Amino acid sequence: MILLSVPDMSCGHCEASVKSALSTVTGAAPVTVNLAARQVSAQGPAPALIAALAEIGFSAQVLPAK
Repeated sequence: MILLSVPDMSCGHCEASVKSALSTVTGAAPVTVNLAARQVSAQGPAPALIAALAEIGFSAQVLPAK
């Protein structure tokens, strides 16, 4: 599981857009969004996840595993 910080995600519309974009990445499911923390967890290669978010205008960074 990859944990991403998506600092510009701030509303329900953003959450839906992020889920939709990540659903296009093969093997990304399940996608979990924590809107309050502005974090997303998903499966798949981090560069592909970050690229999918960049395509819809969101910057993202991989967070270290806990």
